[in-house]
Amino acid sequence: MHMVLLAAWTALWFAVVQPNGGFSWHYLRTGGELLYAGSGRPDGGLNLYAHHPELQMGPVSFLTAGLFNPFPESVGQFLAAAVMSLLGLVILVVAGRSAAWHFLGTGTNHQRLRQRVLIAGLAFIPMWIEVAVRFGHLDDVLALFFTALAVHALTRNNPAATGIFLALAMDSKPTALAFLPLLLALPRRQWLRAGLWCAALVAVAWLPFLLGAPQSFAAAEFTIPNQPASALRWLGVDDPQTPPWDRPAQAALGLALGCAAVWRGRWAAVVLLGANARIALDPSVYTYYTASVLLGTLLWDVIGQRRLVPWWSWIALLTLYGTVFVVPHDATRGLIRLGFVVVSTAYVLFWPVRDRRRSRSARGPDPVPDLGSHRQVGGMTKTSGTKTSGRREHAAPAQRTGKPKE
Repeated sequence: MHMVLLAAWTALWFAVVQPNGGFSWHYLRTGGELLYAGSGRPDGGLNLYAHHPELQMGPVSFLTAGLFNPFPESVGQFLAAAVMSLLGLVILVVAGRSAAWHFLGTGTNHQRLRQRVLIAGLAFIPMWIEVAVRFGHLDDVLALFFTALAVHALTRNNPAATGIFLALAMDSKPTALAFLPLLLALPRRQWLRAGLWCAALVAVAWLPFLLGAPQSFAAAEFTIPNQPASALRWLGVDDPQTPPWDRPAQAALGLALGCAAVWRGRWAAVVLLGANARIALDPSVYTYYTASVLLGTLLWDVIGQRRLVPWWSWIALLTLYGTVFVVPHDATRGLIRLGFVVVSTAYVLFWPVRDRRRSRSARGPDPVPDLGSHRQVGGMTKTSGTKTSGRREHAAPAQRTGKPKE
């Protein structure tokens, strides 16, 4: 029932926003045309980024966007918006199942977990429609979708899939680099495998452009105006355009905060902290940026803590999106954005959080029971077709089958 309600909520927002949506879809459509054109155009194929540095999306985004190009432009945009909206619902399902796997064996009340997903999802969907429908930013949509899949793979203790999905996120949008510390939340013995998969897929996607057209490096120097409402202004940066140090600083800050979260045993905050780094240091203030923050608060609210009411999802929505409509002064909005970043970062890193599990970075995830039937033999629990250790598993009845519910 909670997914039915979220689907209806999504359909409502889609119907309201779609008639005036697709603000940036032309970038994706153009990039898809250029990439699929190959050597047939001097600025196509591997020359795409060298000739069009304004196309700041990753190759996977353009490959996906090109799938909609055979349709008339309006039809392709509508279909893309519908698919991207659907991915928002998939993310909510994935987040719920990730939380169920993370808390497997802790006696988690799954009804309360569903309620957390519902309440957080009601805040998440409006911002998802903002990025997916109003702006049509397929690159952000894919980056966040693959990041959610990486989190699910992490909770399933699958290093290869974790590395693959994080690579696909970065291949969709380079700013997903800030989510890379999720790899460190795996057991240490799995870091190399996950890292190799991630590095290999990133190289496969980007090296052909950088080697085939070395001028592609110029795309990293593309600048945008430093808006009066940006948090960057409150940090004393008054440059009219993006400072040359700004993009590297965003990546470095996001990586540093993510590593600190993993070290503190709070890996569920990595996405929120990476998004916070972008909000704090980006010269622009597009509302679709907030979608990455809402994915971060969603993961924190359903995995990082066990409160019934997911306060941070709603705080983020009202602070970063609601104030756009009620606070007219640019500088004040910039201060509010910076204030959210500082307070939420301090909270997820230092506020005491009740957690029955030990840090995943220290011991790795709990072993997930096999889906076969269980029986007690002497002092040990046995599963058909699977050998287990001699300790008893104290799990809630719904979890003894090893099949989590969101």
